[in-house]
Amino acid sequence: MDPSSFPDGGRQAWTAVAGSSALLFVSFGWINCVGLFQEYYQTHQLKEYTESQIAWIPSLQVFFMLFGGPFVGKIFDDYGPRYILIVGSFLHVFGLMMTSICKEYYQFLLAQAVCSAIGASMAFYPGFACVGTWFFHKRGAAMGLVAAGSSLGGVIFPIMVINLLPKVGFGWTMRICAFLILGMLIFANFTVTSRIPPTRRPFSVMAFLRPLREPVFLTLTLAVFFFFWGMFTPLTFIVVHARKHGMSTSMAQYLVTILNGASIIGRTVPNVIADKVGRFNTMIVMAFFTSVLILGLWLPATGNVPIILFAVFFGIGSGAGIGLTPVLCAQISPVKDIGVRSGAIFALASFAALSGSPISGEIISDSNGSLKWAIVYAGVSCAIGSAFFVLARVLTAGFKWTKA
Repeated sequence: MDPSSFPDGGRQAWTAVAGSSALLFVSFGWINCVGLFQEYYQTHQLKEYTESQIAWIPSLQVFFMLFGGPFVGKIFDDYGPRYILIVGSFLHVFGLMMTSICKEYYQFLLAQAVCSAIGASMAFYPGFACVGTWFFHKRGAAMGLVAAGSSLGGVIFPIMVINLLPKVGFGWTMRICAFLILGMLIFANFTVTSRIPPTRRPFSVMAFLRPLREPVFLTLTLAVFFFFWGMFTPLTFIVVHARKHGMSTSMAQYLVTILNGASIIGRTVPNVIADKVGRFNTMIVMAFFTSVLILGLWLPATGNVPIILFAVFFGIGSGAGIGLTPVLCAQISPVKDIGVRSGAIFALASFAALSGSPISGEIISDSNGSLKWAIVYAGVSCAIGSAFFVLARVLTAGFKWTKA
């Protein structure tokens, strides 16, 4: 992998960054709204179901978006981004259109958590994989801009949903969001390109499992798994937690917007810093920062001010965790295998995203509605992930302080 072969800039490279940012806007940006839908379904269409049962909808949504990684990565490496984006655009928009007419629990699962999420997966992975082929020295900064698209989506979508629901109802709220997503996807289809020509290779399950034989890749995978296992509990239950402690409905709903607005900082600034002081070094600091926030700020928070402060700082910390993960994966991967290896690491982490929120929901149900032990579970999981990031860094560069 010759660093000098990467253009690290130019019209085509930065156009790909803009299109990829749009892909993150409509994929992870939409997924970032899961906390809003968790609270809404609990008080409207699915109010007869428990927190844990409803949590399967956002959990499956995150799972299918992340689990598609190996398959999307393989198609990307073989054929490039074009066909993936066309099919993904259709599935994502179609799934949300169908969600707009859902009435039953299983319908929400199929439309929002499966169909739309698979389409989002086919938008999410090409965004990061394409940008990784254009940048080397500025890769952290470029991917930070891409990841910022998800934060911007996480700001705009909640504002849209909160303001549209009382005016046009659930059905048209979902349709309007779907039309916005369609417009962004059309732009991305025309701008996202890969510098590396696709190379067709026979499909092999071992292509996804083989990297796990490398100690540093296995350790990084475990780090991301545990970090994601804890991270999605605040994303899913922050609105529920705020309402239980007396925050007004309107203010609680805007916590999702506040969190995602702050994550714009978390997905850009740490990436720029990472290019200068080391990507593993930066991830370690931000991961431990997130763990301390959950256990030290969210756990004892009962008033509006500490809950809002937690939303701000957690947005920064978790945003860095999401934004730096593909950068770390690209750093330890051959450029021709970035698609497959990124897909593999996110696919394994998807099982954490799948189980994390339902586990928290079950803990909450068993605790008579108290979120205390669910928060402890989330904080400890993130702390374990942070420790694995340290181990991955040691395996990469040893104990000596250096840019790593």
